[in-house]
Amino acid sequence: MTASLAAPSAPVGAKTRINDFSIQVATVNGSGSQTANTVLLRAIFQMGVFVSGKNLFPSNIAGLPTWFTIRASAKGYVARKASNEMLILMNAETAKEDIAKADAGALVIYDEPLQLDKLRADLAYIPVPFQKLVTASCPEPKLHKLVKNMIYVGVAARLLGVDMEEVKKAITKQLKGKAKAIEINQAAAVAGYDWAMENLQDQDHIKVVRDNKTNGLIIVDGNEACALGALFAGVTVVGWYPIPPASSLVETFIEYAEEYRKDPATGKSTVAIVQMEDELASAGVVLAAGWAGARSMTSTAGPGVSLMSEFIGLGYYVEAPGVFFNVARTGPSTGLPTRTQQSDVELCAKCSHGDTQHINLYPGTMEECFQFAYDAFDLAERFQTPIFVVTDLDLGMQNWSSKPFTYPAKAYDRGKVLNQQQLAEAKDWGRYKDVDGDGICYRSLPGTAGGKGSYFTRGSGHNAYAQYSEKPEDYVEVVDRLRRKYETAKTHVPTPVFRNLGSAKGVLAFGSSDPAVIEAQDLLAEGGLKTDYLRLRALPFTAEVDAFVREKQVVYVVEQNRDGQMANLFRETYPEHAAKFKSVLHYNGHAIDAKCIVDQITAFEQK
Repeated sequence: MTASLAAPSAPVGAKTRINDFSIQVATVNGSGSQTANTVLLRAIFQMGVFVSGKNLFPSNIAGLPTWFTIRASAKGYVARKASNEMLILMNAETAKEDIAKADAGALVIYDEPLQLDKLRADLAYIPVPFQKLVTASCPEPKLHKLVKNMIYVGVAARLLGVDMEEVKKAITKQLKGKAKAIEINQAAAVAGYDWAMENLQDQDHIKVVRDNKTNGLIIVDGNEACALGALFAGVTVVGWYPIPPASSLVETFIEYAEEYRKDPATGKSTVAIVQMEDELASAGVVLAAGWAGARSMTSTAGPGVSLMSEFIGLGYYVEAPGVFFNVARTGPSTGLPTRTQQSDVELCAKCSHGDTQHINLYPGTMEECFQFAYDAFDLAERFQTPIFVVTDLDLGMQNWSSKPFTYPAKAYDRGKVLNQQQLAEAKDWGRYKDVDGDGICYRSLPGTAGGKGSYFTRGSGHNAYAQYSEKPEDYVEVVDRLRRKYETAKTHVPTPVFRNLGSAKGVLAFGSSDPAVIEAQDLLAEGGLKTDYLRLRALPFTAEVDAFVREKQVVYVVEQNRDGQMANLFRETYPEHAAKFKSVLHYNGHAIDAKCIVDQITAFEQK
């Protein structure tokens, strides 16, 4: 029997959307939907189409609602889209709400018992007998719950025009090494595909047409990219405490380390990975190891950074290197642990009490997650200080397409470290003496023979020779030199990326906001408003940032927090230009989309 759709598959007169649509899948956490959704995303990717995935999941193990959005874009736009052309509804708890929010004309694939087709007349309903299909395709009842989701992958693939062979390849990739799971899931996907072919008319609303845009690209998330960058950077000590959404960064590092970081002679690990009792202790491990000469790191989120702040202040003042990956989530307090935000900007910029200024790196692509993770360790040792690599849940945990990473060609920069001979030849060496005038002192490592490099490391007042001192002039000398060191960093951190259209109006953003800003910039230009876009990649602000601020009549600062934290840093740094900075904000926990940026900038322009 062939079933007709209950509404037109596209509005009258509308053209078919080719490789340009968004699918939202509503399921229950812990039901295996993540695997199914990733398979559908990967199958579209293998068809040569730009695609991205956003997983909106609850902070429990199983049982609560979860949504996964897959966006395909012929133009390469990969930010979250505010509207969806297809819904796949598998959760009875949220189905009516999902229908109420659906965009007119959307295709709605749903579990037949939910009986949703009478709720709205402007949607195209596709009821699917999932239980019947999974029972027929999977001989083991205990697996039905997990395999059922793969049936909607087959149904959607058929409706979209995705080659079934690409679905099978995606399942094999996703479940690599699990022969039985591959067989069962492929059977379920085929069952859904065949049912759709036999029972549904072709629709002309949205389609996937094979392209070549993704040839040579990979799918990866930011946490994995950062873990790989750290591995290549020569990390030998990891101190950590699990916290979402940062846990998978170290977990991925552990997986790679078990395979690639073993002594070939003994088979023993060459990396010390220590899970501590809390985040504060983890920071202590990182800084102690860095002080001793190791390359050390941790990954955490906002609550962890708050707990680590005492040790981070110590690291800043005693000048001990270490890299802190902050995969930001919503706050304050526990907040929404599985939602994204850029609300740790000021925390990471000035973490700890007293006058502190930290070097921050803001990767905005998967390639930069890898490269900046690598570079962070050079900067930590060059400047003898804690370094923050600041990402967020969207960048860290979601699926992104990327070019393969470039193998690092440069040697490690271990900074100003004196060996035994250099210490013996040094005249009047002091651990905190600024010999070169750049604020960076020469350090020795514990265990260096000869005894001339010995000093006492203290978080209390000290002079240029690391001796205890409460003299005002000694304190001022040290903290002024630390500020001078921060100024020197301006010529070492990554410079911004520009996308200029020849305008006196500027847009400034960083990190995961980049894809939405690029799309918004194009939409604004189509409407007659050209802008120049600067993507910030680091603190402190470089000379290129200075010039951009001076040249623009107005600078719209796009960020994902309530208080405009990055705009605050700009107003503080450039008080004479404070009136130029206009905050474009998004902070509801969902990834930012282009429409909200366009709407806010347009509103400013109309005032």
